[in-house]
Amino acid sequence: MRPLPPIPTGDLPVVVIAGRPNVGKSTLFNRLVGRRQALVADTPGVTRDRKEGVALVRGRHIRLIDTAGLEEAAPDTLFGRMRASSESAVQEADLILFCIDARAGITPADEHFAQWIRRQNRPVLLIANKAEGRQGTAAALEAYALGLGDPLGLSAEHGEGVTDLMWEIAERLPADKVEDEEDEWAPEPDLSEEDEEEIRPKGPLKVAIVGRPNAGKSTLLNTLLGEERMITGPEPGLTRDSIAVTLHDGDDTFEIVDTAGLRKKARIDEALEKMSVSASIEALKMAEVAVLVLDATLGVHEQDLQIARLIEREGRACVLALNKWDAVEDRTATRKAILDRLSISLAQMRGVPVVTFSALTGSAVHKLLPAVREAWTVWNARVPTGALNRWFEEMLERHQPPLVDGRRLKLRYMTQVKSRPPTFVVFGTRAEQMPDDYKRYLVNGLREAFDLPGVPIRLQTRGTKNPYANT
Repeated sequence: MRPLPPIPTGDLPVVVIAGRPNVGKSTLFNRLVGRRQALVADTPGVTRDRKEGVALVRGRHIRLIDTAGLEEAAPDTLFGRMRASSESAVQEADLILFCIDARAGITPADEHFAQWIRRQNRPVLLIANKAEGRQGTAAALEAYALGLGDPLGLSAEHGEGVTDLMWEIAERLPADKVEDEEDEWAPEPDLSEEDEEEIRPKGPLKVAIVGRPNAGKSTLLNTLLGEERMITGPEPGLTRDSIAVTLHDGDDTFEIVDTAGLRKKARIDEALEKMSVSASIEALKMAEVAVLVLDATLGVHEQDLQIARLIEREGRACVLALNKWDAVEDRTATRKAILDRLSISLAQMRGVPVVTFSALTGSAVHKLLPAVREAWTVWNARVPTGALNRWFEEMLERHQPPLVDGRRLKLRYMTQVKSRPPTFVVFGTRAEQMPDDYKRYLVNGLREAFDLPGVPIRLQTRGTKNPYANT
């Protein structure tokens, strides 16, 4: 299924959903953006990093931000870092949707953070969520005690009152912020095989940062952005949801998704972690380039190879990011060991671009995005038909097609049918019976002759029909 065209985010009004944990902020976020974009579970504290999306409210686009639950905690703790991230989002809000749980009534935490919200000098709309039915509506009236104006009772889970909420948001949006009307969406260019003009992405280049837990994915994204956008720390598995951000670098725009760490299936027990893994895999499927982050001090783990196989199976370009490089003692041996392991275990990753850096200190991180851009270019490569078939004839002369059932395959010609990733079709008599080792021979030759390192190459076969087969 083709993804929806991206909506330009220009200078959109910022609406932030805030409140204590487990009041239904992420459910409301999903309801307003119109799809299940944020993870939702009946567990407090599911949201850790702030999640952004674009919602259409009464004909106007807004930048909607879902935040972690506000909790009292020391700054150096996980919950303290989550609160700091939420407070940072509130500081840039044009409108705050302060949510409470109408069924639970007003809690001391609601009162404490309502006082804090009032001091932020930002427009506030008080939301009494989970107010379905008469009992919920009556409970919502208690929210007047918070001093944040008239509460709006609704049920994000069931959709009750959401239309009224959209009207209220539209009424309170600032009039001086106008969204960018320029549509960056354009279909993939239909270039001829002989066209050597440089291909550039029409919209943001989509990148997914993947890897095992605690490899430094979120720290890497923070360093690229130059701000503490993601929650980081020594605890493994801090990132639960896939968080997308937009980054401008020179002439290119990147949509980078930080994903939850991928562990072995046998170790995934909790339903919430299964949802996190599903979100990571979905982000990889939507990406064009995958940045596989490895802890260079640990080398290549079997799970790293599994993630690399997943990238290859999904047909994505890949950049190998060796993090914590400053802590590696023998860098030459470490690099060689990692690349040897990849080339032996996964031939399709042969020649993958490698970037070494330290996400914590920022050393050499600037090399990553140019490598991503280069990998994307190779992923989009097209080989002229004439040059392809001249090469194909040379390969057939160098190593004749094998015998199958005592008869030699007659391979006639080859063409590239698509890019992203490069995909080729070999035509000939009984070409569909071509053995796997001969396919590997051709794929390796394609990679070397036409400079296609590190991207998956698809080779398909199509035999000619025998008109006397059924006579």
